[in-house]
Amino acid sequence: MGTRDEVECWLTDMDGVLVHENQALPGAAALIQQWQDEGTPYLVLTNNSIFTPRDLSARLRASGLHVPEERIWTSALATADFCRSQMPGGSAFVIGEAGMTTALHEAGFIMTETDPDYVVVGETRNYSFDAITKAVRLILGGARFIVTNPDTTGPSADGPMPATGAIAAMITAATNKSPYVVGKPNPMMFRSAMNRIGAHSENTAMIGDRMDTDVVAGIEAGLHTILVMTGISDQAEIDRYPFRPNEVLSGVHELVRAEPLETDVVPSEL
Repeated sequence: MGTRDEVECWLTDMDGVLVHENQALPGAAALIQQWQDEGTPYLVLTNNSIFTPRDLSARLRASGLHVPEERIWTSALATADFCRSQMPGGSAFVIGEAGMTTALHEAGFIMTETDPDYVVVGETRNYSFDAITKAVRLILGGARFIVTNPDTTGPSADGPMPATGAIAAMITAATNKSPYVVGKPNPMMFRSAMNRIGAHSENTAMIGDRMDTDVVAGIEAGLHTILVMTGISDQAEIDRYPFRPNEVLSGVHELVRAEPLETDVVPSEL
């Protein structure tokens, strides 16, 4: 990917880039408005599969960011898109929340506990031992194992909590079957997002705050990559990896173009 001047379409992570603890980060609202005003194709991406795009749009609005639901792309949507491409009209047993089940329903899938084509594990705060046991038995019975994202922990007010990757590891240990992970850092999520907005890797940029997901997946998808320092990355974190983003910025406010100054027009003398 060349310079930022060649970018015509944008993908951006949400947490740590646009918002932090439900507060909009500096420049985020202005950047979204800039894209909206200019008709720039963009999508806001998240590995979180709990919420539907409508839910997330409302949560962002409460943070001061006006992002239409059609501009939000979740790992649940990417997972449903992948499953539909592999087995149209298929069936699935789901461990997850409304974001995942709604996406699969809209993709034409049937939710079932009887001989499903897929076992899909997504984010939830209500993991059930019975559901995990059922997933193990269905996978041993031949169901394909899909996971929305590999994150082993997630944040909470009281500290880290087990997330999708941790539950997937438990199922893998019980079945000796590794899942196919659709969300970041799989570049599949970026490719499905680009397909959604008709973008191409040659003219698309990815903004993220993590080297191990946003940047590496962006590089593997052939995108112009921008790392912002408003999330979890610092220089020591960058130095740990053998790859580099195309740009490192302090935050998305650096991507907001300044409005041209209005100058007084002096009428010419006749």
